Amino acid sequence: MNSNQPPKAKKIPKALEIHGDVRVDDYYWLNERDNQDVLDYLKAENDYTELNLAHTKTFQEKLFNEMKSRIKEDDTSVPYKLNGYWYITRFEKGKDYPIYTRKKETLEADEELLFDCNEMAKGLSYFKLGSISVSPDNTLAAFSIDEVSRRQYVIKVKNLVTGEVYEPQIKNTTGSVSWANDNKTLFYTKRDEKTLRAHKIFRHELHTDASQDVEVYHEEDDTFNTFVYKTKSRKYLVIGSSSTLTSEYRILNANTPQENFKVFNKRERGVEYAIAHYNDSFYIITNGDGASNFKLQKTSENTTSKAYWQDLIPHRKDVLLEDIEIFKDYLVLSERSNGLNKLRILSWDGAEDYYIPFESETYTAYTGNNPDFDSDVLRYSYNALTTPTSIIDYNFKTKTKTIKKEQVVLGTNFNKDNYASERIWATARDGKQIPISLVYKKDLKSPEGNPLLLYGYGSYGSTIDPYFSSIRLSLLDRGFIFAIAHVRGGEYLGRDWYEQGKLLQKKNTFSDFIDCSKHVISKGYTTKGHLYAYGGSAGGLLMGVVINENPELYNGVIAAVPFVDVVTTMLDESIPLTTGEFDEWGNPKEKTYYEYMKSYSPYENVTAQKYPNLLVTTGLHDSQVQYWEPAKWVAKLRELKSDTNLLLLHTDMDSGHGGASGRFESLKEVALEYVFLLDLEGISV
Repeated sequence: MNSNQPPKAKKIPKALEIHGDVRVDDYYWLNERDNQDVLDYLKAENDYTELNLAHTKTFQEKLFNEMKSRIKEDDTSVPYKLNGYWYITRFEKGKDYPIYTRKKETLEADEELLFDCNEMAKGLSYFKLGSISVSPDNTLAAFSIDEVSRRQYVIKVKNLVTGEVYEPQIKNTTGSVSWANDNKTLFYTKRDEKTLRAHKIFRHELHTDASQDVEVYHEEDDTFNTFVYKTKSRKYLVIGSSSTLTSEYRILNANTPQENFKVFNKRERGVEYAIAHYNDSFYIITNGDGASNFKLQKTSENTTSKAYWQDLIPHRKDVLLEDIEIFKDYLVLSERSNGLNKLRILSWDGAEDYYIPFESETYTAYTGNNPDFDSDVLRYSYNALTTPTSIIDYNFKTKTKTIKKEQVVLGTNFNKDNYASERIWATARDGKQIPISLVYKKDLKSPEGNPLLLYGYGSYGSTIDPYFSSIRLSLLDRGFIFAIAHVRGGEYLGRDWYEQGKLLQKKNTFSDFIDCSKHVISKGYTTKGHLYAYGGSAGGLLMGVVINENPELYNGVIAAVPFVDVVTTMLDESIPLTTGEFDEWGNPKEKTYYEYMKSYSPYENVTAQKYPNLLVTTGLHDSQVQYWEPAKWVAKLRELKSDTNLLLLHTDMDSGHGGASGRFESLKEVALEYVFLLDLEGISV
């Protein structure tokens, strides 16, 4: 390591007491975002990171240009038709942001410019266009922008005929907007100013001041978030309320926006459901009545309470029902079986029931944009660890596929046949079989083992499917194996896989990852000293735990925006997201959960031991995981660790949880992460 001295955060002990237990937090003061000492400390850490990686600066630039060169700069989306217009998103060479356009009726029509985000982002260090919602008569577009990266969007309305942007602006929203059918009334969701919880739905009428907007719903339970949308049928406006375990909906005919929303079915703790409308019926995906992997039910739009729901697709123990797509003649089910995505086609007349065939065990397939009931075509996406993304139109009548677009990988003479992927299974300490998806370049796979980057997440039931990345080629082409550990806490192997990795079973997530790490070493994919790990957000929590418990397994670890101060955060209900997380992690105000959390929380369990080389990243404006969590963690690691390995903290002072906003700016962050790994392997070109 370089001889320069790392920054040393001052210690201001703060006693935190609950359940008769006192924790002393020496770095609690780092949560004072506007304190100059805090900003100075973060800057000192950035300077230290830059100094330690200064010798890689040219390599970082090479990696950035290499990754950028694979991406088609002048790119265009596959057009989709909605309400008489074809909508298109395109990128132009040398520009960072998308351009949104449309064409009336045919793709040969003149192009109408809706939004050029390059113009809108001028002079801003961060810019994101959240959503665009076009009015039913196609003359107006409600859109939302975030210029800070706190996910607090400002909503505006643009006249698509005159180009005028109307005042007033509606501030502090989630960014999504739904129009009533009168072309003048819209509904949106407000955030709580402090916690950023989406908690209120408002109705706004065009050409009125936002202060006059009417609150139509307040979600008072602070463990829930609320949202509003319009059904694909365009007949209903829907207000949803959801927590980790429970959901509830309210509906209103979109022709009568001044009336009151009606509860679809009252919330029932532990029961989730989602609704879709078609003709005179609602279709409900639910885990009610013990259907842990979800089932599909149907009811009349006039009798929406649970007592009237009838089974269409019953619950199956070995198949997870993830989503549906409704067409006039067909129903498409998105299912997951043995970890693999399946698209099942059923005709309403009962004559057909089959799956679209996919090859390999390391692919991802999902339905795309299908806004029209009357279509005979299903649009879906397919990619695999070795195969770039294709947008495919599947014709129900002819059973033929048309590839509408294939992701182009430029600049490297990319050939998917030069890469191999496989799925292997590690045995966890409790006997469970944990899937691992791997990809590598065939001619660089060594019998003696390769450097291997193992990625993990494992929370909220979020499944990390095997997906293609042109960016990742910069690692694969230098001899790295990339692997995804499908640990418990995700839903890769069904809903029970998630249940086994949350609350008082959360430690399964961590032990699964450690056991996968040991497995790839024992099977010769890599060797001790050449295994690396990566996780972000809740996956950063995973990284924090595994390096506390088995630091010797890893030569280097990247923890991106890591959730590492679990106990303090979950006890502070003023922090964004906290109250909605109790069903995921538990509420530490209950002693059982407090003690369990404390036993694994990375910040609480830093000890005087050797740690692997570590790169930690965060964003000053992060609304998901506050910057002070990684900052405090790094400060404590610096104090206690007994090694001379790298410990680097990089804070993006302009952005939040999702990183930089420009199309290519984020590649600079990836280049930093990759060069950290490659440098540890002694790879410099």
